[in-house]
Amino acid sequence: MKKQHKQTVLLAGATGYLGSYIAEALSQDQIACKLIARTPSKLKELESKTVKIISAQVTNPNSLKGICEGVTTVISTIGITRQKDGLTYMDVDYQANMNLLNEAKKAGVRKFIYVSAINGTKYRHLKIFEAKEKFVDALKLSGLTYTVIRPNGFFSDMKDFLQMAKRGRVYLFGKGDQKFNPIHGEDLATLCVQSIFQQKSEIVVGGPDILTLKEISEMALDAYQKPIKITHLPDFLRKILIWSLRNFTSSKTYGPIEFFLTLMAEDNIAPRYGSKRLSHFFEVCVQTNTKK
Repeated sequence: MKKQHKQTVLLAGATGYLGSYIAEALSQDQIACKLIARTPSKLKELESKTVKIISAQVTNPNSLKGICEGVTTVISTIGITRQKDGLTYMDVDYQANMNLLNEAKKAGVRKFIYVSAINGTKYRHLKIFEAKEKFVDALKLSGLTYTVIRPNGFFSDMKDFLQMAKRGRVYLFGKGDQKFNPIHGEDLATLCVQSIFQQKSEIVVGGPDILTLKEISEMALDAYQKPIKITHLPDFLRKILIWSLRNFTSSKTYGPIEFFLTLMAEDNIAPRYGSKRLSHFFEVCVQTNTKK
């Protein structure tokens, strides 16, 4: 339902996976917003009376000066899974968000919404989580009203299963009975926009279906119409792999693998939300790849 809101939202990360869905949701709901982009042309089609595109780079504080003027709420999806372009997790997940937070405080922004990840405190020792949680700490002490949104993984993160399934076999550590419920970016975007008008300091959220890794593997193989072939590797190999990566490679290499292998080792179940199903997401991915 479209209606006018007395809000002006600044969205950082608007060209990313989740950010693009949030930008679309803000536009559809006719909420006045500013979208930050390094390459504004990527968002040109969203520009309207309520949507303004701003060229800025969140890792460069000078490019953000005054960016929060007239803004009531900041939403940040800024974060990286893989370190690249010479930027570390601390450069992006922590410092870039701090740059935004500092501008928000100067401009008197009322609320800051930050998208982190599930069980951040528990997994703080992981490189990816370390930077995110350091920013969460700063946000809590900022004096601003805040909401930390903690999704239980995205559907897009499940593409690793599709890559294995395409080759005809999926490999799992252990029995594959670990459960979790990833969420589609579009469903999460809806929740992020709703949180603008809610008074919740933290929202833990997952998708509608609680699935085991074995079930996700079967879905991926079904999407490619492959016979169910799943190889179960001893879990001690997972632990050895994590140890080896930490000791013999850089965080640029082991960061995302450490994250994946650690979270996949135990149940991570969040309150269910949304309507989009992983099985359909897999089918669409396969159809899209087939057409290319």
